[in-house]
Amino acid sequence: MEHRSDALPFRLTDGEILILAASTEPEVLAITDRRVVVASEYRTALDLPIEGLRRIQLDIEVGRPATLVLVPHVPQHPPQVLAVPHEELEAVTQATYLIGRRLHSAGERS
Repeated sequence: MEHRSDALPFRLTDGEILILAASTEPEVLAITDRRVVVASEYRTALDLPIEGLRRIQLDIEVGRPATLVLVPHVPQHPPQVLAVPHEELEAVTQATYLIGRRLHSAGERS
């Protein structure tokens, strides 16, 4: 499902650019040029700079929705476990790639 920035369950900051958004269960996963957000119309489960993530994991299993796990560095932010419907798998794999690339770049700078 394609998301317009004005249809997201959170607001972009001034000048922030939405790179992609994917519908997952139970929230929307969004990647911007500045952060990763997991949110629904009822709550924001995660809102961190991408470098605030310690680990990402994508499990794909036959006959079941894929599962995406986002683990922040800081324990006060609980890991997010999202079910990925088949039709959102391409967007979520792209998000995984973008997060991985940013984390790799951040690791090279430190």
